[in-house]
Amino acid sequence: MMLDYDLHCHSNISDGTLTPTEVVERAALRGVKVLALTDHDDMDGLDEARSAATRHGMTFINGVEISVSWRSHTLHVVGLGIAPEYPPLVEGLRVVRSGRGLRARKMSEELAKAGIGGVLEGAYNYASNPNMISRTHFARFLVEAGHCKDVKSVFNRFLVKGKPGYVPHQWSALPDAINWILGSGGIAVLAHPGRYMSGRVGMGKKTMRELLAEFVDCGGRAIEVVTGSHTPEQYAEFARYAEEFDLLCSCGSDFHGPGESYRDMGRLPDFPIGCRPVWESWQQVTSMTAA
Repeated sequence: MMLDYDLHCHSNISDGTLTPTEVVERAALRGVKVLALTDHDDMDGLDEARSAATRHGMTFINGVEISVSWRSHTLHVVGLGIAPEYPPLVEGLRVVRSGRGLRARKMSEELAKAGIGGVLEGAYNYASNPNMISRTHFARFLVEAGHCKDVKSVFNRFLVKGKPGYVPHQWSALPDAINWILGSGGIAVLAHPGRYMSGRVGMGKKTMRELLAEFVDCGGRAIEVVTGSHTPEQYAEFARYAEEFDLLCSCGSDFHGPGESYRDMGRLPDFPIGCRPVWESWQQVTSMTAA
């Protein structure tokens, strides 16, 4: 069985390569029935995506992916079913976005020290929304300039902790991000947790449990189990974490663009047995509202 929900993807409002309309069209073509657009720290694509989803007969869920600093780690928390006009969420995301320009200049300076020049202008050429300049835009330029063969290999050589171009940044605090999501009527989902455990500076199982305990304590309700960067072994691993911490399970491709993402949109593998899908909570809310 394959899931026809995709609750994590990106448009060029943040660091995707397609417009919100093109993202929806690709999702529809690939059999997605329920879609959430979850751009990084920005909700400007939601209206356009919703209109396109309506034309294709798809169910559309308002979403966002909020950048979070937790201890020494950068995390991402997805908000699903948010009200994008909620003032604290709007203002919180504005503050998070405001730090991206300064970080971009520092990243460019660090890469120049490593002998790679012209990166800042090159990265901005890839950013349809300059307020959302990100490491992905830098990575696309580094590929274009011939320093790496593809975006994934950029992050093996540059822009991550211990490598040229890495600049630490203070994003939102975990309790703040979750409070913005909850206050707007949404559900907070810990995005792609397997990524936080990989690499030289990845967190171990003890730290992951401490993160999940704090996430739940702050009001987090769900965890991504099936997501583009997870292996089948990680589907099972994070299904166990979901059971341990009484979390609902979410899924999404984390699609950024054709040929650039871990996997394309649509036809995600089914959850491991025992997972409670995050959309169960929406159905409960819907039936309660209808009653």
